[in-house]
Amino acid sequence: MSGGGTETPSGGDAAPTPTAGPVGGKKRDSQGPTSSPVHLIIKDLGEIHSRLLDHRPIIQGETRYFVKEFEEKRGLREVRVLENLKNVIQETNEQILPKCKETMQDHLSQVLQRLQAASHLVHKLQQKEQEQRQLHNQHLLISEKQRIVQWEDFMKEQQNKQAAVDEEHKKATERLKEQYAEMEKDLAKFSSF
Repeated sequence: MSGGGTETPSGGDAAPTPTAGPVGGKKRDSQGPTSSPVHLIIKDLGEIHSRLLDHRPIIQGETRYFVKEFEEKRGLREVRVLENLKNVIQETNEQILPKCKETMQDHLSQVLQRLQAASHLVHKLQQKEQEQRQLHNQHLLISEKQRIVQWEDFMKEQQNKQAAVDEEHKKATERLKEQYAEMEKDLAKFSSF
């Protein structure tokens, strides 16, 4: 009700029909002759007011209906989801896991064999490489010793050559001294003239 006016049912009649009783379940005729027309109007207004403006019973009914439908549909959906999960788990346990296990065992045994073979080859290569390093180190040591011996021989030879050159130089200087001494004697002979 808005604007202070009264609303009437769609039939154009302000009062309810005699078959429709008030909310309490009592009929209008049961009031008896002592009821005044004002009481009847107030009672009718109360019925109209409760039917038009009091929506609690309707809302409660709709709410109960919605909850019931929601719970039933949700319950069915959850049951279906759980059944699907159960089927997937059973299929996984019965079919997929044994196949995976068998495949893994087959492949893992092959992989293990290959790894062992590769490990054996790597071990052999490492041994060969270690032997080659040892041979190379021995060769380097031998070469170093030979170079040391060659260097010592070279240094001895150089010292011998140096001694020979020094000796030759000494002899040459003595010869020159003797020659200059003779030349001085000769000069001395000529200077006396």
